[in-house]
Amino acid sequence: MMEWNEKLQVIVDYVEEHLQRKEEAIDIDEISRIAGCSYPFFQKVFSYMNQISFADYIRYRKLTLAGYDLKSTDIKIVDLSYKYGYDSPTSFTKAFQKFHGISPTEARHNSVDLKVYPKMKIDVKSEYCWRVENRDSLRLIGKSIKISSENNEHYQMIPEFWNQCQKDGTFVKLISLDTASIKGMFGFIKDNEYYIMVNSSKELPDHYVEWELPKQTWVIFDCHGMNPQAIQNGWKYLYEEWVVKYPFEHALCPDIEWYSDQNTYDKDYLSQIWIPIIEEDM
Repeated sequence: MMEWNEKLQVIVDYVEEHLQRKEEAIDIDEISRIAGCSYPFFQKVFSYMNQISFADYIRYRKLTLAGYDLKSTDIKIVDLSYKYGYDSPTSFTKAFQKFHGISPTEARHNSVDLKVYPKMKIDVKSEYCWRVENRDSLRLIGKSIKISSENNEHYQMIPEFWNQCQKDGTFVKLISLDTASIKGMFGFIKDNEYYIMVNSSKELPDHYVEWELPKQTWVIFDCHGMNPQAIQNGWKYLYEEWVVKYPFEHALCPDIEWYSDQNTYDKDYLSQIWIPIIEEDM
């Protein structure tokens, strides 16, 4: 599964392929398919990540390439305008002059340097990999306890609950109930209760509770390393850096932690943070 930076690089390459080789219009449905989300939502993510709108990026690339064509070929200005998707030579000339500071005719007949907006190169490496996923609802079953955030008591109560579940056989029971294709446990706070649950289609045992995790759009962060340090560091990065750059609207659903069924003391152990976001009306 591609992370956002990888998807963005594929989309940038797609744009260049269509502008420089195929000379076709950008298909927003194809952009949405690659991004895995709606086109308006992708535009918002693109702007957050690059401090330029996707529309402006395409426009700047078109006008950069038009400048190359103007200097290196004898293509007519009217043909150049249609090649890059402008309705008329007049609209193309206005856009060209605004971008380059000189008209196409003047640029062709004078020795001037034209403005260049280079193809975007994406750094696919990041401290935390994250992606946006639209997930169907999940039936979760497990155990819960009442918690209190007064005097930060929950910071002590939640680890104690995990320890209790390990000692009293709850973990073993949950593992046997897990029917997910990728097995692991969920931890989250909802209505002053903390839950430890698994995705299961089996019958609900006595003294266990169930909850349906709704169909939702999630930002999912991969945290690698021994726990609880890895998940704590993930939350620190999320609150101190990520939300500043990507201030998405939070959906009415709990934040979720997911823990894989591997060795939690392994240096490459995988856990995840799921943040519910609102994709619509972006």
